[in-house]
Amino acid sequence: MAVPAPPPVFDPSRYASFRFTGRRYDEASATATLAYALDDSLAFEERIELPAGAPPLDADRRAALHGVLDLLHLVAGVSYYKTAAPRRLVVETGPLSERRARLLTDVYVQGLGEYAFRNAIDVAARASFPAADEHPTASAPTLPRSGRSLVPVGGGKDSVVALETLRDAGADVTLFSVGDAAPIAATAAVSGLPRLVARRTLAPELLEANAAGALNGHVPVTAIVALIALATAILHGHDEVVFANERSASQGNLVWEGLDVNHQWSKGLGFERALRDVVAHEIAAGLDCFSLLRPASELGIARAFARMPAYHPVFTSCNRAFRLDARRRAAGWCCDCPKCRFVFLALAPWLAPAELVAIFGEDLLADERQTADFLALCALDAHKPFECVGEEEESIAAFRLLAADARWAGHAVVRAVAQRLPAGHGEPAQVLALGDDHEIPERLLPAVHARLGA
Repeated sequence: MAVPAPPPVFDPSRYASFRFTGRRYDEASATATLAYALDDSLAFEERIELPAGAPPLDADRRAALHGVLDLLHLVAGVSYYKTAAPRRLVVETGPLSERRARLLTDVYVQGLGEYAFRNAIDVAARASFPAADEHPTASAPTLPRSGRSLVPVGGGKDSVVALETLRDAGADVTLFSVGDAAPIAATAAVSGLPRLVARRTLAPELLEANAAGALNGHVPVTAIVALIALATAILHGHDEVVFANERSASQGNLVWEGLDVNHQWSKGLGFERALRDVVAHEIAAGLDCFSLLRPASELGIARAFARMPAYHPVFTSCNRAFRLDARRRAAGWCCDCPKCRFVFLALAPWLAPAELVAIFGEDLLADERQTADFLALCALDAHKPFECVGEEEESIAAFRLLAADARWAGHAVVRAVAQRLPAGHGEPAQVLALGDDHEIPERLLPAVHARLGA
């Protein structure tokens, strides 16, 4: 059946409903197809190719896998819902438990907070997933233990610190990624660890709709990646998915119309705990997911990463290196975005200027034109940028350390920002101290404290 194409001019107001129309899974190719529609007029199909080479599925693993794919179908729909944000959500694939309905509502409201702010849309008034009055509650299957950990890597410093901390603990580690971007492949090569690669292919109609004027903005992509990783863990026999999300991910950027707008919401502890709840009760007993770096600040993680010189030439956190359009993709650090500035700033107290120039290609703290943007990282004169950057307190603490460091104190940006630092904020010892609000298993805490505690 032919799929209707988006109209030449996309008018979001013409659509009354967003429909979750179905999903399929082909075991032979390990491929899931996720289907959606706006009313009856515009359909989307996304394809998820899970890593090949898994052993045949037994009944329990098959049930667990389909449980994750059901949830993935509903969560990944956020990429298509945002084109019009209609006021009616229609789940045609079956009733939702209270846990799933609550998680999904949060994904579509909290996860779309930045999108809501930028488009001035009250998503809380539009996106709600009601639970069924009588939802069948089948017990989650119990999967056999394998002692194997799956670690998603994105090519940046955080996942490197997580994988090496797990290796310190003696874990049997396999890396995981969605796609095979050059920084990810290079990081995996330095680690010497095996890696499983999944592929996500967005519906072409989404790109066409965006070009024709659909609403657009940031989506909680980490939630989607987390579920693809969980599906891979079930398929390939891993006990746990170990993320590298730090505590600053739980801090929002600003409050708008009563909504805590957080660019990193799906990396935060709230989403992690809600997902763990659904997994444990409705998908698979014994399958775990948590962030190994949750107790630490980005500044503390940067301190640990600074001691890993083998990764310094290959890691990249700049989003421009991961653009889908290869013609617009940067080869490495662009040196002119919030992510580049924050990573440079977080590493600077632990490395010499020449070492950072060797990584980035230039000295960002010597460029006085970037002063205002560094002030924004400290939430001075502007709110924290909509990017995966640390807490304002971390940036202030980093500048306090730099102002007292003879290697950095004379740099133009350091001099300018040091004059603006607010009293009583950004005490380095407090920022670097490990917190205790996390879901890390007891067996891994000694390795976490050993690597991140000093």
